[in-house]
Amino acid sequence: MWPEGSQPTVTEAVPFVATDAHRLHDPTIEVAWGAPIAMYECVERGDRIEAAVRSAPGFEQRPTAERDDAEVDRAIDAVHDPDLREFLANGWSRFQREAEPRREVFPDVMLHPAVLHGMDAPRRPHDIAGELGWWCWETNTPIVEGTFDAARAAVDVALSTIELVVDGHRLAYGLCRPPGHHAPRAAYGGYCYFNNAAIAAQRAVEAGVGRVAIIDVDYHHGNGSQQIFWDRDDVTYASLHGDPRRAYPYFCGHRDEIGGSQARGATINRPLPAGTDDAAYAAALAEVLERVDDRNIDLIVVSLGVDTTATDPLGDFRLTPAGLHACGREIARLGRPMVVLQEGGYDLETVGDDVVSWLDGASGAAYVFPDAHSDR
Repeated sequence: MWPEGSQPTVTEAVPFVATDAHRLHDPTIEVAWGAPIAMYECVERGDRIEAAVRSAPGFEQRPTAERDDAEVDRAIDAVHDPDLREFLANGWSRFQREAEPRREVFPDVMLHPAVLHGMDAPRRPHDIAGELGWWCWETNTPIVEGTFDAARAAVDVALSTIELVVDGHRLAYGLCRPPGHHAPRAAYGGYCYFNNAAIAAQRAVEAGVGRVAIIDVDYHHGNGSQQIFWDRDDVTYASLHGDPRRAYPYFCGHRDEIGGSQARGATINRPLPAGTDDAAYAAALAEVLERVDDRNIDLIVVSLGVDTTATDPLGDFRLTPAGLHACGREIARLGRPMVVLQEGGYDLETVGDDVVSWLDGASGAAYVFPDAHSDR
């Protein structure tokens, strides 16, 4: 445990975990506004992040821990409906057999609560077209042949990273791709299939570390993480994000969402306006961290999105690399062991350096202005 309220200084290489299996999830298109567009959550972004972290001073790459698929599946099922895992394991191949061959598979129809409002509970369909709309809630998130294996490998990365910190490292980074924070207990969407941060937090609780906080600094609200822990007081979910009145995922993340009846105050939301810059973000973060600190947290899981920067194509904040560095530094000042898991960040030219800037702040390394950002 770090001394309470201290900023860590660099005394050891920061371990980071990554896996080539992320490349198995290689969709080329998503559907936006009814039209196919190039996939933002692509293989290249994972490769660029890994290359940047590997080449930066102060980091040491670690392999995933040795474990069998059954152990990973048990960890997934601890926070997700096992039927979701089963669908993702077989959905793509079923579509090829039962519908027609497609590289990327999307739902055509999705369950909307108004369809059956006031009627009996919905019943899960048997047809693959219906099942797609049962499990997926939007059209940005295709499944391809390798999606399930890549998503399960991302969970393995999250488990391996949390284990490094439980075993004594003060900070560790997991390059999870595909990301996870939009996946609730029984659905997938938002580029996310399994909720890596939620699975890591649950593993920490099971390991007996005490109270855990997920601090979500992605531009987009982590609706899945909020839903999974909505009624649990042992895991705090805190998020700073684009105001859902204008920003994806639109339907949750308002300031007055503070947790269910069994966990009032364990959910902390700070929606922020378009154009939020370093100073405004820092002020909001300080407020959130004060609330988190008051909850006597023993370990922090950070959902790290760097889509808060001025150049990111999927956000409208204006953070700089220096602002990202300050964000990592301030969360580290809480003095708790910290697991950092990758979520978003979609500017391919800068995403790797942006991740390094944030991690340098968290590790206590001095801020170094990346040459790639010299025009920002």
